[in-house]
Amino acid sequence: MSIFEYGAWDGSQDPTGSKAENVFDKLAEYMMSMGDEIWRRIDTSDEDTQEILDLIRQEGLIEKDAQGRYRVTAKGLRRVEQSALTSLFQSFDRDAIGKHETPHKGAGSVVHEDSKAYEFGDNLANLNLHETMRNAIVRQGKGTPIRLEQDDFVVYETEYQTSCATVVLIDMSGSMNRFGKYAMTKQVAMGLSAMVRAQYPSDTLRMVGFYSYASPLTERELLDSAPKPVSIFDSRVHLRISLDQSPKKVPQHFTNIHAGLKLARNMLMREATPNKQIILITDGEPTAHIDGRDLMLIYPPSPKTAAATLAEAKRCAASGIRVSSFALIEDYYYFGLVNFVGELARVTRGVAGYCTAEQLGQTVFENFTTGRKQRQIRRA
Repeated sequence: MSIFEYGAWDGSQDPTGSKAENVFDKLAEYMMSMGDEIWRRIDTSDEDTQEILDLIRQEGLIEKDAQGRYRVTAKGLRRVEQSALTSLFQSFDRDAIGKHETPHKGAGSVVHEDSKAYEFGDNLANLNLHETMRNAIVRQGKGTPIRLEQDDFVVYETEYQTSCATVVLIDMSGSMNRFGKYAMTKQVAMGLSAMVRAQYPSDTLRMVGFYSYASPLTERELLDSAPKPVSIFDSRVHLRISLDQSPKKVPQHFTNIHAGLKLARNMLMREATPNKQIILITDGEPTAHIDGRDLMLIYPPSPKTAAATLAEAKRCAASGIRVSSFALIEDYYYFGLVNFVGELARVTRGVAGYCTAEQLGQTVFENFTTGRKQRQIRRA
C-alpha cells in the first residue's frame, strides 16, 4: 500500500516537517477506520515509503516498539485527538457547543471581571491587585511604604464548576464496520478526550469497548482498534460459554451492552466526584449478556438479553450515574434498536438519541455539555 498522494507543486510547500505531518494526518484518517491494520498494509520495503516514514519518525509522531512494529507516539496521539476535535467543531452549527458551567458563584476555575471584597477562605490566586492597592492608598493616603490590611483586599469572582467522571461505551460489534459508523465513533471519542483535557482538567474521561465481552481502552488502543470481524453467519445462534474455562476461539462480534454497562459502573463507582455519566454509542440491540459465570451469545436479539441489560442500566441509575444512549440509525431495519434505546432512557430516566454517523458528533457533544450543565444545576 502506498502512503503518497500527489499534487501540483506551487513552490510554497515545506518539503520536510509539513510533508511528514500531512502524510501522518492521512495515515490517521485510515486508522480511524482500519485501526493498526494500516501498518500491516504499508509496504516498508519500498524506499520512498520508508523515507517518508523516517521523516514522520523524526517529527516524533510515530515510533517503533520493542518488536519493531510502528505505532503512534503520545505526540502523534495528541495531534490526532486535536484534529478530531477541530474537524467535529467545524461541522457543528455555530454556538451549538458551550462550556458546562453554572451561574453559581464559588471556588472554581473560571475568573470573571467582577470583583468582591476578600472573605476568609477566598483563593488569593484570584487577587485583584489593582483594586487592592487602590483601597490601601485611599485608606492610608500618600506616602510609602504602602501597608496592606485585610479590608483592602479584593478578589475576582469565580464561577462554580463541578468535575464530572465520564465513561464512553463504544460498540465494537461487527456491524459497526458499515456506513463509516466506527470511524465516526472513534473521532467523537477522541475529540471528547481532547476537549476534556483542554477545557475541563478536573474531569475524567475513559473509554470502554464492548463486543462479545467488554474491556477498557486507552487512547492509543482506541486509535488502533477496529470492529470485531463477523465469524458466525448462522441465522440463529444460542451459545453458552463459561467465563472460567473459555475455549480458545470465542466469536467476538456480538453486542454485549450488559457487560459494557457493568464495567462502566464499576469504574465510575471508584471516582470521588458525585457527577458521573455514561455515554453509550451503539448500532444494534444487545445480542450478548453475562449470566452468572457464563457468557450468553444469542441471535436474533432475545428478551432475556434485553432484560439483563435493562436491569444493569437500572443499577447504574440507582448508583447516581446519568445514562445517555445514542443509536446509530442508517436504514429502516433499526426499529428494534430505537425501541430498545427508548426503553433504556425510560428505566434510567436518562437520554435517548437517534442519529446517523454524520450527526453523531454534534449530538454527543451537545449532550455532554448541556446535559451535564442541567445535572449540576439540579444538584446545586
